Amino acid sequence: MTNTRLAAIDVGNDSVKAIFGEMDYEVNIPNIMAHDIEDRPVIGIEELNSKNPLEGIHVRVHSPALKENTAIYRVGSLAAKSSNATELDPGSSKADEDQTLVMLFTTLALDAVREENKAIFPQKKNSIDATYMLGTGLPLREAKEGKDAGYRSKLLGSVHQIEFLVTPKYQGMKVNLQFKDVKVYPEGFAAFINLVMDNDLKIINKELIDKRIIIQDIGGLSTDIAVIKNRTVDDDKAQGYNLGVSESLEAIRDEILSKHGVELDSRKDVVDIITRKKDRNHIMVKGSRTSVHDITDRILLELAKRQYRLLRNTWQKNSQTEICYFVGGGSNVLKEYLKTMNNNLDGYNIDFFEDEKESIWMMANAYYKLIKDFATKQEKKAAKETAKK
Repeated sequence: MTNTRLAAIDVGNDSVKAIFGEMDYEVNIPNIMAHDIEDRPVIGIEELNSKNPLEGIHVRVHSPALKENTAIYRVGSLAAKSSNATELDPGSSKADEDQTLVMLFTTLALDAVREENKAIFPQKKNSIDATYMLGTGLPLREAKEGKDAGYRSKLLGSVHQIEFLVTPKYQGMKVNLQFKDVKVYPEGFAAFINLVMDNDLKIINKELIDKRIIIQDIGGLSTDIAVIKNRTVDDDKAQGYNLGVSESLEAIRDEILSKHGVELDSRKDVVDIITRKKDRNHIMVKGSRTSVHDITDRILLELAKRQYRLLRNTWQKNSQTEICYFVGGGSNVLKEYLKTMNNNLDGYNIDFFEDEKESIWMMANAYYKLIKDFATKQEKKAAKETAKK
């Protein structure tokens, strides 16, 4: 009998955040991949297994769910160093992209192959059979278009194989993934769950439960605005927009290259420059610390204005709203601009998560709470049916 392991995965535009098991393992991988060859050259191949697997993810992915089957990729940090690295493009649909699935499968395989999970998943020679119960999500816009059903069906009913090629510690290992069940949640609803409930789904923010709330989730490629009323998301008023921080991050990256001749590997590098505590908005140019404040301020302020316009329009249509929470990685990037703008303009009751990790991991945490609750209910149901027999 194959054991089933819980997995909650947020395939964010910036990175993939995942929580496994009884919250015993979590992983964060940049959402970047690049096509590669099977025998990628490695300096010091003898020391390969002494390195961190997350820094050298090199896989072949075989799945009937993929448009491009059996392709070979560098993933995450390793891909960021490639000249042909790809990140999700603005306007693309998360549910339809191979990249979403490749990142999802790779993240699961990195958990399945760990030494600590040998007792859970059977291993024959270099092959591991792993079964997961998965909680994940899609932007509100895609969920409203009904793409969640198609996305779920791609995952269920098939075996998806990830073969680790020149990857530290796991070279030559193959993981055969199956799903016992998959739950795909709209991101706005997940954000609300995370706000009001703890990991055991006990209510923690009682004062929020019956309030009218707006949740503005700013991601890389999209912005979801959920209107919460009577403890549920108002489907008619919930909106998804093709407006995220990716285009602005790319614009900053391009301008830094043209003005200072410094090429940053990925959007994640831009986010690090904008949000880090020390030397924020500075880069090294020929060994000298150089401010890029003029570039970041101009581009991000323009995006913040567009985001603020969305808030204003939503609030006007929902005049009895009591508070708006800004969540997601994009909110973290735009936080200071939005706060300043709000203080100078309308003075809405808005709030952010000052804990950077809490904001960035919000979706993964929400999916974990939801899939854990689903799994618990399934176990109780099965136990009752067994007792009847």
